[in-house]
Amino acid sequence: MLDTRTMKTIEFYVNGQHISALSNGNSQQPILLCLHGWLDNAASFQPLTPYLSAYHVIAIDWPGHGLSSHRSVDAHYHFLDWVYDLISLFRSQQWQKIDIVAHSMGAMVASAFSAAFPEHVKSLTLIDAIGMLTSDAKSTTEQMRKGFLSRLNRHVKPKNKHANFESAVAARVSVSDLKAEHAALIVERGLEQTDDGFIWRSDSRLRATSPYRFTMAQAKQLVTDITVPVQLVYGDKGMDMVTSGIECFAPLFKTLQVHKLLGGHHVHMEQAEQTAKLINQFIKQQY
Repeated sequence: MLDTRTMKTIEFYVNGQHISALSNGNSQQPILLCLHGWLDNAASFQPLTPYLSAYHVIAIDWPGHGLSSHRSVDAHYHFLDWVYDLISLFRSQQWQKIDIVAHSMGAMVASAFSAAFPEHVKSLTLIDAIGMLTSDAKSTTEQMRKGFLSRLNRHVKPKNKHANFESAVAARVSVSDLKAEHAALIVERGLEQTDDGFIWRSDSRLRATSPYRFTMAQAKQLVTDITVPVQLVYGDKGMDMVTSGIECFAPLFKTLQVHKLLGGHHVHMEQAEQTAKLINQFIKQQY
């Protein structure tokens, strides 16, 4: 079995906050930026990295996740703020045009980023996500009310504690389709030990309901404006919204390759070698 734990932790200082990341490979190789999903962290890409030896892989922890800083007490986690985090990271590191691999929420952020800043994206690989989360314009007021009430409630809820590491892994498995071995990778980076047990490092505000969502018209416009080469890799047992998203959003892309693999929402962890093979082939096509 290939060693998935050879990555080293690095940090970026962006907009007054630390963005932690796992890196692998020679810094002289082309950068491959990996963006994880909601409540995951950079460790979700560890199974992929042994098969991506041609690149300097950098997998970040989004703010509020993993080892990265939490936002200030007066801030929240709006979808568009992730896009701003990304362009700020690119500008701070003076990155030009690089390849991106993004999973779930990270894929939606990367899609919006690619639409707005195509000069920074060579290619985009989406993993088990396509398009954006949307809501009908008629639900705008209701969405705002739910979002703000969830913020108020979130302030008074303490974080769940676990007596040991195994308990935390079991909890993660119970709310996902992750296998224990894959959940353990994510949990190890996402858990903090205290005097009376283990707690999640992730910011509890991440669980608050968003007070706004894109309308379908806005989401379609963003996808329509993506001009970079895109491929989608998804699991046959992944998120239902991917299947409906393919029907809705796929015709809007300028170029799109679609690949279905056996697996669930974290298909890149389950089918790491096959997913990496598709990534390698896709990137090579762009040169």
